[in-house]
Amino acid sequence: MTVEGQRMTRQRGAIRAALEEQTRFLSAQELHAALGARRIRVGLATVYRTLQALETQGEVDVIRSADGESLYRLCAADEHHHHLVCRTCGTAAELHSDALETWVDEAARVHGFSAITHTAEIFGLCLECSDQPRG
Repeated sequence: MTVEGQRMTRQRGAIRAALEEQTRFLSAQELHAALGARRIRVGLATVYRTLQALETQGEVDVIRSADGESLYRLCAADEHHHHLVCRTCGTAAELHSDALETWVDEAARVHGFSAITHTAEIFGLCLECSDQPRG
């Protein structure tokens, strides 16, 4: 297996394996720290390059945090989808919504737009984080 034409090195394999263990979105820095905690030496630049390649290949979903940072997670779905993301812990659920897709298509038609692409990320608190006292 290659990551966008790059051969699969031990480091790239470790990055992918670390992503496979996650259910939440992670920043490149968080992923780098998680690898370091497991005593896996991977440069931060390699983490960024690998994530970029996985994004280009459509193997990771990328969302933007409230402060604009890119967050990554392996795709669980091959088809177009959106995410419901916990603002506190980053846990995410993949959403499929015919109603949203219909609304986007109708809005584009009404306003004379074509070749539409879109993303929709919904942020809130998961059940576990909702039960935690806020400080």
